[in-house]
Amino acid sequence: MPLHKPDLILASGSATRRQLLDRLQIPYAVDPADIDETLAANEPAAQACQRLARAKADRVAGRHPDAVVLGSDQMLSWRGGLLGKPGDAETARCQLAEIAGEAIAFHVAISVACPDGRRLDWHEIVEARMRQLTREEIARYVEIERPFDCAGSMRSEGLGICLVERMDSRDPSAILGMPLIATARLLRDAGIDPLHRA
Repeated sequence: MPLHKPDLILASGSATRRQLLDRLQIPYAVDPADIDETLAANEPAAQACQRLARAKADRVAGRHPDAVVLGSDQMLSWRGGLLGKPGDAETARCQLAEIAGEAIAFHVAISVACPDGRRLDWHEIVEARMRQLTREEIARYVEIERPFDCAGSMRSEGLGICLVERMDSRDPSAILGMPLIATARLLRDAGIDPLHRA
């Protein structure tokens, strides 16, 4: 049954994204999109990330046509390719050993599906330089965080931040998977303003 209140639905089951959206103090519901996230061959990171964010928003908007739906996605690129979710400890350790000391980029996309058919999209890039890491540091991080569902094994909302030398971004929340500056702007454009709620 379509939701009428609250007017906003987050198309993600991510606890981190819920915590970020909570900062805007807007009532919302959660309905994870559960889409096929298979990447097309040679699909650029920015394009893939935006496509998946939009697919998530559209999937949930189809279930709740009267709501504003927010979808998001994040990917990590390195040396022109994409680093996916490792799935297990051994792959996570290998990924982190490969990117240690390297420049990487987090691509973060959001897409807002509006009841009037509009789609509002945004793509953000966070550039980062990884620290040189010892095998012991990598093993300890993987043991603690178990980042098997994180692109490139980088759980940036947790201990993953200790793996990074520096980050450059226009939005400090982007690295966590949802750039709040852009999110607030797109929601205003969709008719939901955190500073003008009844």
